[in-house]
This record gives sequence, C-alpha cells and structure tokens, in this order.
Amino acid sequence: MDFIQLFDQLDQTTKTSLKIQAIYDYLVAATESDKIYVVSLLMGQKPKRAVKTTDLRIWAAEIANIPLWLFEESYYVVGDLAESLALVLPEVDIVKDYSVKELYIQIIELKKLEAAAQRVVVEAYWASLTGTGLFLFNKLLTGNFRVGVSKKIVVKALAKYLEHEEAGIEHRLMGKWDPQSESLTSLFDADKQGDKNFLPYPFFLAYPLEEDITTLGPLSDWILEAKLDGIRGQLIVREGELFVWSRGEELMTDKFPEFDKLRSLLPSGTVLDGEIIPWLEDAPLDFALMQTRIGRKNLTAKILKEVPLILVCYDLLEWEGKDMRALPLVQRRALLAQVLQDYKSDGLLRLSQRLEFNNWEEAESYRIDARLYHAEGLMIKHVNSPYGVGRKRGSWWKFKTAPMTVDAVMIYAQAGHGRRANLFTDYTFAVWDGDQLVPFAKAYSGLTDKELIQIDNWIKRHTLAKFGPIRSVKAELIFEIAFEGINLSSRHKSGIALRFPRILRWRKDKPLAEINTKQDLLNLIQARQ
Repeated sequence: MDFIQLFDQLDQTTKTSLKIQAIYDYLVAATESDKIYVVSLLMGQKPKRAVKTTDLRIWAAEIANIPLWLFEESYYVVGDLAESLALVLPEVDIVKDYSVKELYIQIIELKKLEAAAQRVVVEAYWASLTGTGLFLFNKLLTGNFRVGVSKKIVVKALAKYLEHEEAGIEHRLMGKWDPQSESLTSLFDADKQGDKNFLPYPFFLAYPLEEDITTLGPLSDWILEAKLDGIRGQLIVREGELFVWSRGEELMTDKFPEFDKLRSLLPSGTVLDGEIIPWLEDAPLDFALMQTRIGRKNLTAKILKEVPLILVCYDLLEWEGKDMRALPLVQRRALLAQVLQDYKSDGLLRLSQRLEFNNWEEAESYRIDARLYHAEGLMIKHVNSPYGVGRKRGSWWKFKTAPMTVDAVMIYAQAGHGRRANLFTDYTFAVWDGDQLVPFAKAYSGLTDKELIQIDNWIKRHTLAKFGPIRSVKAELIFEIAFEGINLSSRHKSGIALRFPRILRWRKDKPLAEINTKQDLLNLIQARQ
C-alpha cells in the first residue's frame, strides 16, 4: 500500500476503526525510510511553504495556456490552491513513483533555490504526477498539507503496530521533532531515549461543563481553582537544563528568559504544569500584554520589567525523575505545595489557589463574576483524579463565564475554505462611530449550515463591490458577536481588538440604527480595566 492509497482510504471514511486500520496496514507494508515521514505528516508536522504562491499560480496558468485572471477566478471558486493547480495542469503520459521521503526533502531544499531554479524543479514534478499524487505534491508545496485524522487516531495505529501502550506513544510524539534525524526506532525504542530529556508529557485537558453544576455530587469531592487567562505550559528541569512547552507543543523556552534561573533552583527531574501569566505588583496583568511581549523578536530589559511573567502551578507531573501522574490529584497537589515551599523561586512559581465555597451556588456565583477576579471561570477537578492524556469527560471540567457580546452589522464577506469553498462564510463586522460604520472584527463560526446558505444567497444578491475574493455588501444583516477579551490596539483600524470573536446568533429582530457603537466598546475596555 502506498501513501496515495492511504490518503484515499483516510479521505473516504469517517469511521475511526477504519482509519486506524488503514494507517496500520500502511506501516506494515511501507519502507522503513518512509514511515517516519508519513507519521510526521499525519501528526501535522509538515514542511513550511517553500515557493511563493504567486509564482505557482503564474507558472500553472502559463503551462495550462490560460490567462492568469481565469486561473484566479477558478481558484476563488475551488477555494484550495493545491486542488486548483491539479485541476488546470495538463494530464501527463508517464507517471513516476516517488517516495514520501524524497518529496518531503525536496520541498525543504526548494526553499534554498532562486525562483527560476524552483520553477525547473516544480515543473519536472508536475510533468510526472497526476491525480491524487499531483494534488498531494501541491499540498506539500503550498505548506497546507492536512489529512483527516486526529493525533489520537495516529497514536492508536502506532500503538497497534509497535505493540506499545498508547500513553507511551503519545509521550514520545510530543513536541516538534525532525523526521530527517529520527526513525521509528529512535522515537519509540526505550533504549534510545536517554537524550530526550526535553520531552514534555501529553497535556491533560478539561472538558466543558454544560450540565447543572450541582449534578457533580458533593462539593468536597472536588478541587476548584480559577480558570486563568494565560498560556498553559509545562516547565521541565532535567540534567541542568530547563525547557518550557506550550499546550500546542511549541518549545517556548526563549520567550520566558526569567524562568532560566529555575535550572539551578529546582532539582533535576521536575516537571510542573500550570498557567503562564503576566504578573506585576502582586496582581495579574492583561493577557494582551503578554501576547504583545511574545510577538517581539527581541525582549528588551524594559519589556521584561513592564510585563514580567510567572507560572501559576497546579500540578506536579514528575518529581526527582519519577512519573507522578498516576497519583490522585490531592496527593500531587500536596507534594506540589511542599516543593514550592522548600524550593524558593524568587516569586516565579506560585501555587494555584484552591477556592473554598460553602456550596455549589457560591461556586456558580463566582463563575458568573469571574472577570472581577481576573479569571475566565472555574476549573473543577476531582480530588482522586490521575493526570490523564487529552480531553476526557468526568474528572476535570472547565466552567467558563459567559462571553462578552456586541451587536454588529456585516459589511464584507469572503468565501471559506474546504467544504465551505463555494460559500461566503467569512465575515467582517462593523459598529457605529458617529454616523460612520467602522470595521472592528472578523468571524466565521457559530452559524448553522442552513443559515450559512441563506446568508450566502443574500450576499450574492446584495454585493456592492468586489475586491478580489472580498465582497462589500449592503449594511443590513445584524449579528450578535461573542468574544472572550477586548483591548485597545494600534494594529486595527477601529483601534480595538477582540479575543476569540465568533457569531453567537443572527439578530433578525435588530435594526441597523440600534447596533452597538465604538464608544460602547471603549466603555467596555475601560470598565474591565
């Protein structure tokens, strides 16, 4: 079975068991050199785009002998560049068979070439591939390769193939590893793991609580903490080195230089799980300040002083080199408290506060007003819960406060991607600023398929102007926009930036004159501060 067949099988089924079996069958039949590259791609670790997409469109249009404007219009309809390229390129007479390893490495090498040399290489591959093979090569070329499988499915298939436990497989796959310097043996053989002291543990994630909080049983069975607004991370100290990993499996050690001193303050074999937040004068700062800091290439002494960071610790995953995850949470937390007390951290490490309530009603009241306490809601964890892998129902819950909302009007629309490529589903919204409408947010999620079709038809009938893929529409459709945070921003025309904006509902009952104003948003920012 080759990779094209594997892709087709994964693309043609939604059944988890069939996806797992397809990956397993591929691993059984594939060459050893290709396996690690395929695992990398299935896990979402793909080569970065090596060639300018503008060049690809020009080259393909010239080969297909069509005007560039026609290709561009076709691309807007198809919604996917790799697929558009595959559709317009002429059929080839002789199809060659390439290994995944060869194509993967070739994509990386392309980045080192000038545009003219890139074109020679790319056209040679275009002239020897067809169908799904050509589409997959284009996906790699554009840096947008994705397969319809979750990491959990890949882990299950590998566990079956290697005859290992899933937890161990998931642990070894953590972080960004390079298939050019790894193999299945180096990743998963226990005897080859001595040099992987940088690896984090798979993160345990809380499940959203949607039912009545009182159905969780006795309050005494649970540990309640504030859901903080920061970056979930693991801090690792092993063999005199320190590593900081984000929940997105990004190694971010260089972004948090203040933590470096913990290398000598904490003993080797320590792994802490917690929330990295900006903290100054014994109080948390706004998350947007940390976002700005993280986005900087150079961290000056000034920014380190103005936006210092700490780790609010709520779990101890490893201590003195021993995996603690199987212990009940109440024991891990007690040991964590003792560690933080014994090993002074100059204020860089703080124990997450256990919130005390007399009953669930008091906890619910805290959740409703969580923003007053610089929190997003509640974390609810069973006292006897082990530290698991991934998101599972039952032992860890997150109970978020209601989002902030604003009523706004749609003024621009753009086609979506993938299955939404033929529908206008990405919208720009505006509020009143005096007698003018000023755009302030973009959103594309929250509506039903039926609503999307209705809005798409309306957009096509009420377009005022076209700007490439973007359409300006009559200011008529009103929507309630939900968001988690709001801040001033010099990067946006409105001077305002929202965090996690999404569509809450279509307000057919709301007239344009009654939507919110920019001043309403500024008042909200001032009230939060």
